[in-house]
Amino acid sequence: MNYKALHSWIDEMASLCKPDNIYFCDGSEAEYQDMLKKLVNEKKAVKLNPEKRPNSYAFFSDPSDVARVENRTFIASMKESDAGPTNNWIDPLILKPKMTKLFDGSMRGRTMYVIPFVMGPIGADIAQYGIQLTDSPYVVCNMRLMTRMGEHILDIIEGGKDFIPCLHSVGYPLVNRPDLDWPSAPIEEKYIAHFPEERLIWSYGSGYGGNALLGKKCLALRIASKIGQEEGFQAEHMLILKLTNPEGISKFILGAFPSACGKTNLSMLIPTLKGWTVETVGDDIAWIFKKKDGKFYAINPEKGFFGVAKGTSYETNYNAMKAIEKNTIFTNVALTEDLDVYWEGMKDAPDKLISWKKDIWHKGDKEPAAHPNSRFTVPIEQAPNLAKEYDDKDGVLISAILVGGRRANTIPLVIEAFSYNHGIFMGSMMGSEITAAAISDSIGKVRRDPFAMLPFIGYHIKDYFNHWFNMKGQTSEALLPKIYYVNWFRKDEQGNFIWPGFGENSRVLKWIFERCEHKAKGIETPIGIMPDKQDLDLTGLNITDKDLDTLFEVDKKAWLDELLDLEDYYKSLGDIPKALYEELYQERERLNKLGE
Repeated sequence: MNYKALHSWIDEMASLCKPDNIYFCDGSEAEYQDMLKKLVNEKKAVKLNPEKRPNSYAFFSDPSDVARVENRTFIASMKESDAGPTNNWIDPLILKPKMTKLFDGSMRGRTMYVIPFVMGPIGADIAQYGIQLTDSPYVVCNMRLMTRMGEHILDIIEGGKDFIPCLHSVGYPLVNRPDLDWPSAPIEEKYIAHFPEERLIWSYGSGYGGNALLGKKCLALRIASKIGQEEGFQAEHMLILKLTNPEGISKFILGAFPSACGKTNLSMLIPTLKGWTVETVGDDIAWIFKKKDGKFYAINPEKGFFGVAKGTSYETNYNAMKAIEKNTIFTNVALTEDLDVYWEGMKDAPDKLISWKKDIWHKGDKEPAAHPNSRFTVPIEQAPNLAKEYDDKDGVLISAILVGGRRANTIPLVIEAFSYNHGIFMGSMMGSEITAAAISDSIGKVRRDPFAMLPFIGYHIKDYFNHWFNMKGQTSEALLPKIYYVNWFRKDEQGNFIWPGFGENSRVLKWIFERCEHKAKGIETPIGIMPDKQDLDLTGLNITDKDLDTLFEVDKKAWLDELLDLEDYYKSLGDIPKALYEELYQERERLNKLGE
């Protein structure tokens, strides 16, 4: 889109939304500070104690607008069959007019901010450029921390670079009514819409997180996953970490985990093994591509962390806590009386707090002080363990891919796939056990979440799986990354976690590293290759032989039940690749021979 077409689109959207002003964001520090100062003056933000938390601010959302709204998130492809069974679909010929009516006059009394941004390092072959139009200064401030944005990006787009148009409004025009501290629209008017054929994103009615920061889940996963399918790369919900051994040799590893499975913790891990280090390239999204050498490389399209605050502490994630000591935006956390932040799991609660609902909270109150989905937004440069390659436009070479979920039984601590195809099969079976549900029969059942991408695949899941197989192409197995299923959450008969997790996960990472170096032994089982116990470094770890046996147990009946459930899941998805069924049948055959 050329300069004229870009500004014509902005003018068209301004005519529709009818803002009082249009402001082009330059991405500067002065602009950022001016915007935050204005928000504080309007009592839409709280400036935190500069001695405790320098240059940091707290925001509090409306209780109806606290998380991604998956039931209001749509893939509006021209054909319903292109969205598939895992997405909400609306005919774009119906959705467009409906949303156009909502957007009509939605920015009256407000400023339309023009945010030029890029996902991925500037100059990367698969970097995706975007323009987000929004009436939310909160969104502008967060996008500045989460993406590469500003005048220099606008110059590139105006120079003729294709871009993804992103339109966002909180859906609260100021017509004969005062503004709210957190404006948003009722749930039935919220729409987070993706138009894959147009590479277009429209979001209306929410100001929170992935609903409103359109570079994140909307562009970097849902739209980028479809672009990747068309252009030969893979947009994935994965961390990227750099693992270095005592000899100074480094390898890069990807990890896909559903929420509440320690993805950010793993990307910022402090190993307990002497001489080993973990550095982060990214904690949430990876774009994977192949080069002419046939090997897999990855970039992190983001420039910041939008992390869940709950449970984050100096004990569980020291590096994250160091990162957010300054220059951070907090959303829906609690505040101490001296204007510092607090959330459950951070440390012992003080006697009195200001809750995320802005009420006085006392120790012992049933309601949590911070919202369970409270967040911090912070520039990636503040991570103490940031890898120097985080901004490398050529990407980093991937040696291994981890997949996993929260499983109390069945799944061992670590399993190496027999092959690339077997690894894709492992990714397809991912999921976590349901720990609480309205229907008690569901508790303990596995909620499948292939590659932790279920809410983020922008097209049919069968085509998504096919794309994983197509990525292999003619590349030999020796050049492809090894794939591992890991499970930090195995429990004993008393319901206690067997594996200590956190920094001790470096012991598993070490075995994976040495498998990639062809230096560690492995034992073949029907479900994959597992460590020889002598090859898993347990130095200084207090763990019994019985617990180790449980961690690496292959329960034939449990696995056959798992495969039966997985086969039913495959059938529910429709016409998925035969290669997945082939892997399932081969695994079943190997298990049936176990003990013969």
